[in-house]
Amino acid sequence: MRGKWAKGIEPRNFSWVIKDSVAFCERPGGYTANHRRVRRHEEIIWIREHGFARVVSLMPSPHNLHAYEELNLPYVHVPFGSHDDGRAVLSALYPQLKLWLNAGDRILIHQDEISDRLQGVLGGYLLYAGLLQSGPQAITVIESLMQRQLGPVGRELVALAAEGL
Repeated sequence: MRGKWAKGIEPRNFSWVIKDSVAFCERPGGYTANHRRVRRHEEIIWIREHGFARVVSLMPSPHNLHAYEELNLPYVHVPFGSHDDGRAVLSALYPQLKLWLNAGDRILIHQDEISDRLQGVLGGYLLYAGLLQSGPQAITVIESLMQRQLGPVGRELVALAAEGL
């Protein structure tokens, strides 16, 4: 592949939570009915070409995982749906995320769309990692980064992290 498409296209709603270490976006290719296979392919190429060591999919379903394999992009599937136990998921995810980041890995985390759950996971990680000191501070920072208010589900996840899981 040559030309401007050789490096892919930036995923929708891509942004950094921790500059050059942890980023988030909506599901590569778009969420649910808006999902496009060609766009997914281009966005995964962009992710790979920008040095991400792995993608962490928090989607409850295994959507996109085959596409990561096809394009040789390491991924981890951590299903986190509305019926999953937040404490159990975060207790497994946060230590692993910290190990990857300490190893210098660049990580991209997504769900189907930019959701309250995704915001809560990321805000909670900032507390878990000791980058912020309190739940209210984590909520303020994550709302500013993601440019949307954190709802009850996200606030509950931040509270779990503030309690030490």
